[in-house]
Amino acid sequence: MMAELPEHYFRVRENGAQVFRVDTGNRHRRIEMEPIAVVNIRNGEIKPQGGRTLDEADMQAIRDWMAERKAVLAARDIDDIFRAIDHLNLTAQWAQSRATDAQLEEVTDALLLAMHDLRTVLVRKKSERLAEKD
Repeated sequence: MMAELPEHYFRVRENGAQVFRVDTGNRHRRIEMEPIAVVNIRNGEIKPQGGRTLDEADMQAIRDWMAERKAVLAARDIDDIFRAIDHLNLTAQWAQSRATDAQLEEVTDALLLAMHDLRTVLVRKKSERLAEKD
C-alpha cells in the first residue's frame, strides 16, 4: 500500500523554493507535479507562476512551509556554529600535538586574523547586549 502523498511539493532552492501541486488522480495513475509558485524565503515573496491565482489552501501550505523552513535553517545555523567550536578545539589540539613547523607556518596568519576578527565581533556584540540591559 502506498503512503498518501502531500498536496504540495517544495523543491528547495538557494533562497526559497519552487512550489508544485502534486496530482495523482489522473487516469494513468502517474504522479504529476504542476509548478504553481516560486517562494523567496528571505523576503517572504510568493510569486504565482503561469498566470495562476493561488487559493487559500495553497497559500496556507506555502506559509506553513516557509515557517518550518526558517526554523530548520535557524537550527542549522546554530549547529554550524557549534561545529565550528568543535573544529577550533580540534585545530588547537592539532597545532599542539601533530602539526609540523611547515604546516603551522602555512596556516598561522590566516587563523590568527580570522580569530581576531571573530573575537572583535563577539566582544562588540557582547558589549552592545550589556549596554542594552542597563
